[in-house]
Amino acid sequence: MSELKKAISWTVKNFEELTKMELHDLLRLRVDVFIVEQDCPYPEIDGKDPKCLHVLGKTSDNELVAVARIAPPDIIYKETSIGRVVTKENMRGQGIGVELMHRSIQYCERELVSETIKIAAQKYLENFYTDLGFKTISDIYIWDGIEHIDMRLTF
Repeated sequence: MSELKKAISWTVKNFEELTKMELHDLLRLRVDVFIVEQDCPYPEIDGKDPKCLHVLGKTSDNELVAVARIAPPDIIYKETSIGRVVTKENMRGQGIGVELMHRSIQYCERELVSETIKIAAQKYLENFYTDLGFKTISDIYIWDGIEHIDMRLTF
């Protein structure tokens, strides 16, 4: 395990527990990647964050470098879902995204007692999610101008 990966501290918070700075940093990271980097103007603030849990990965100097959103059943899909999975661009390739997903999946399984997790994955990340145990359950579709597929993990 890389030294950096070990230095990341992880927390899961509901919306009310997020500090103002954490909310700012979370939204900034998501906008930086999903809207600016991917050149995809879409409504990032979709009204679902207050109903979700947020997995946060921070460096030892409190820099937010990875986030994911866990939606309990019936918020996005009938089953639990994980979305808005993002790692800061300069931190990729170090296993942080895999760790983020492992922690998100564990939380769903242990704390929410989920039997399945459904995700809308960007098509180019299909192998990333397959390696985590997800199975593709849909054809490719376009969402906000980007190819996506639905995937499911069953415990």
